Amino acid sequence: MTVSNAKNEYTVLLAGNPNVGKSTVFNALTGMKQHTGNWAGKTVSTAEGSYKFNSKIFRLLDLPGTYSLNASSPDEMAALNAIETVKYDCIAVVTDATCIERNLNLVLQILQITNKAVVCVNLADEAEKQHINIDYDELSLQLGVPVVATAARKKQGLKRLIDEIYNVASGKTKTYSITRKFDDKTEKAIQIVSEALTDIPENDKRRTAIHILERKQDITDNNTINNAIEKAKKFADGDIRDNIAAIRVRQCEEIYKICVSRKNGEYRNRDRKADKILTSRIFGIPIMLMLFAVIFYITIVGANYPSEWLSSLFTFIGEKLTILADNLNTPFWLKNMLIDGVYTTLSNVVSVMLPPMAIFFPLFTILEDLGYLPRVAFNLDSVFCRAGTNGKQGLTMLMGFGCNACGVTGCRIIDGESERKIAVLTNNFSPCNGRFPTLIAIISMFFVGVFPIAVQSAVSALILVGIILVSILVSLLISFILSKTILKVGGKSFLMELPPYRVPQIGKTIVRSLLDRTVFVLGRAVLVAVPAGAIIWILANIHIGSETIISYITTFLDPFAKIMGLDGAILTGFILGFPANEIVLPTTLMIYLSNGTMTDYGSLTQLHDILISNGWTIKTAVCTLIFTLMHFPCSTTCITVKKETGSIKWAILSFILPTLCGIVCCIAANILFDLFMQ
Repeated sequence: MTVSNAKNEYTVLLAGNPNVGKSTVFNALTGMKQHTGNWAGKTVSTAEGSYKFNSKIFRLLDLPGTYSLNASSPDEMAALNAIETVKYDCIAVVTDATCIERNLNLVLQILQITNKAVVCVNLADEAEKQHINIDYDELSLQLGVPVVATAARKKQGLKRLIDEIYNVASGKTKTYSITRKFDDKTEKAIQIVSEALTDIPENDKRRTAIHILERKQDITDNNTINNAIEKAKKFADGDIRDNIAAIRVRQCEEIYKICVSRKNGEYRNRDRKADKILTSRIFGIPIMLMLFAVIFYITIVGANYPSEWLSSLFTFIGEKLTILADNLNTPFWLKNMLIDGVYTTLSNVVSVMLPPMAIFFPLFTILEDLGYLPRVAFNLDSVFCRAGTNGKQGLTMLMGFGCNACGVTGCRIIDGESERKIAVLTNNFSPCNGRFPTLIAIISMFFVGVFPIAVQSAVSALILVGIILVSILVSLLISFILSKTILKVGGKSFLMELPPYRVPQIGKTIVRSLLDRTVFVLGRAVLVAVPAGAIIWILANIHIGSETIISYITTFLDPFAKIMGLDGAILTGFILGFPANEIVLPTTLMIYLSNGTMTDYGSLTQLHDILISNGWTIKTAVCTLIFTLMHFPCSTTCITVKKETGSIKWAILSFILPTLCGIVCCIAANILFDLFMQ
């Protein structure tokens, strides 16, 4: 982090609880299109932006959302680390006007550390709708810092917020510390530590001592302070941290009673009535399942047409590229490798992957902005708690249905290290959108043909939901085993606020999801598809004797694949599909047809005929479905696991774990078919 220049540049930290509109304030001030999330911990990295005011540059750092400075999760650690280490000129603490009492806890903690603060009470318009009246002047007196009411989505109050940030950062506004007394023992403990802080200005000693005691922080390079901490703990004869936290809660209650009044209005009652249904034990999970079944149905049906259009477009472009290569006298082998290998693989990935992502991610983001996803986590918490984790894993699992790499990254919101690693290791059991085309194709070809054409898409969606339920059950089972063995956890519940329901901004939601998620994920898939296409073409076209390399691989794997109810071509397709799941079926088809280039199928009927002619049965289809559901993650996900855990061993385990499960389940299914189908 760079040090701010007091004459020309100021550094401002933007802190606050999750769900308070902090990132919306950031976007409004800087003009950056930073993604705004609507569940706890969505923003898990520090975003930076800047704006100019009075000929000065203000560098704004959007910190991860955190409920407390007693850091326990990676996002909280990132926020605390920035507050403690960055040489800032002002901290703007964003709160939610509709639940300001809960937000005050973090405000008071930050005011323990600094007197360079401004409190931004956001969502003031929502508070007005809920008949919540806030005396902002009195709140400022109670806190000793400027308080500004804003409605960031409507650009209201931002000018005054910019003014107050400038005044505090430049020293024009002198903030003051409100001394809030604790009980006698805690006060004495604070005094003991304060006296040991010889290198800190007198005005900052008390707040620094409270911060140290509450976090139980050891100053390893200062024996004097360490001894003072131990003496203070013994003198207090109890848990100082819990005592300080409990008293601060009462302080928040007192400030709230003085500054806030509210009337029970229909706006709040509407949320409560909705939650009685959406989070009830009877209706909560069934409604959730039906809702996601509708989303999957829309994704399945809606993706067919743009996929066909893109496939035709890429075929047309491929023909033109071939003509261009011929005109340029490109060597035969190079032309085929680039067009039949790299380009064909790339076009398969894009045409199959882009449409479902472009539909699924906006729908998922709408649920996020609506405020429904925290309700999903709440509904799933009791289930995941029995598996040794908590409902936050349910959110990361849902993210995994879009992209497992995104799901793994989302595991940062989980507090406990063991619980977080369990979520990382099991996320691949959620079939990502790259596996949906294979699942849907097999379901459509082998399991819905007996139904009328008019209902086949609906039946496919229901079967797909059933497969997803199986994936959730497997994930819960593996989570339970991990929580009792190598990653022992207590299986405790988590705290997550249920934000108010809000009308999503549909246009911004679609654009944001396409840019932040769809394009981002597609870009990473393209990066791995390019070299993969070249490698696959080489394996399929270089001969050793009379056979290609890929034929030798297929023949070698065939005996083991037969034990799994598959064949060598299918297993080779999965292995070569490691860079991207989208190319598994086209690669398998290429091996069957022995044409040396990745092949797309013109229709499901044509594909069905090819598979049947190569020995596929219902058993083959079932075992392929199982292995599609449970096999090693793609290369992008493996790299993400390595990055998130900081260890290659967890990336290897994330590769081995689902693969072993898939092999065992396929062998079991093969044996059962042989027993009961004879």
